[in-house]
Amino acid sequence: MTFRFQHSEIAAQAVRCAALLVSLSSCASVALRQGTSLGSYDGMVASGGLLTKAKLRVDSAAVVSAQTVRIAPTTVDAVRGSFDAKDLALLTNAVDRALCTGLSDRFKVVAANQPADLIVHATVTDIVATNQAIAATATVATLGASVALVPIPRIPIGLGGLSVEAEAVRPDGSQSAAMIWSRGANVLTTKARISKVGDAYSLASAFGADFSRMLVKGQYPFKGTPVMPSMQKLKASLGGDPKYDACKAFGSAPGIKGAVAGQLGLPPGWSDKGAAASQ
Repeated sequence: MTFRFQHSEIAAQAVRCAALLVSLSSCASVALRQGTSLGSYDGMVASGGLLTKAKLRVDSAAVVSAQTVRIAPTTVDAVRGSFDAKDLALLTNAVDRALCTGLSDRFKVVAANQPADLIVHATVTDIVATNQAIAATATVATLGASVALVPIPRIPIGLGGLSVEAEAVRPDGSQSAAMIWSRGANVLTTKARISKVGDAYSLASAFGADFSRMLVKGQYPFKGTPVMPSMQKLKASLGGDPKYDACKAFGSAPGIKGAVAGQLGLPPGWSDKGAAASQ
């Protein structure tokens, strides 16, 4: 009797593990969409990770020698579909906040009215809308399963995604680094939010981390082994004050409140207050 029970439990665990592995590959397909905001698209090479598509170029010597950086507000370039202006503002600000936090690992981030060795600007080139009705269903299923301590992947339809391009230029306008980036939500690690920009908002931090890592290291961001986040990055992600005052322009990260809101499937605006009031 004991043997049969243990055997069935092992079999059940194997099935669950297999399901999780399969679900990891279930993600929204988001094509790389080139916009018109970069000074140059020459010399970019294909790169990317397990879930991310990217084309990029980086002048390692120019980037590594830079010490200060200024972030120009992220803009939106003719994305497909209709989105609420407030949602777009939260999304673009989330990109800026992630860039500011990531770049603070090595650079001194300066305010908009100060000179800098590099000026960074990102543009959202595409948003794949999250299906709100399906996201609501997925949230209910996830919450019910969490009570039973059973991990449940999202329904693999109606997933959203994000495409962004960005560059870092020197004061004379010459380009030091550039990236075209896209990523879709996946059923395992992207929490469903009942918002058309829910998945795109969640992916904004991933773009910010990838682009800032390229500048911090002066090399392709998808190579090498993952590293633990710095203390300043952890503090900022939990809603604490950023390392540099210039980053306060993008407001505080939602922190624990945001994590709870994400678990409940609430729209980004429930926990993220956006840019600072002075902006």
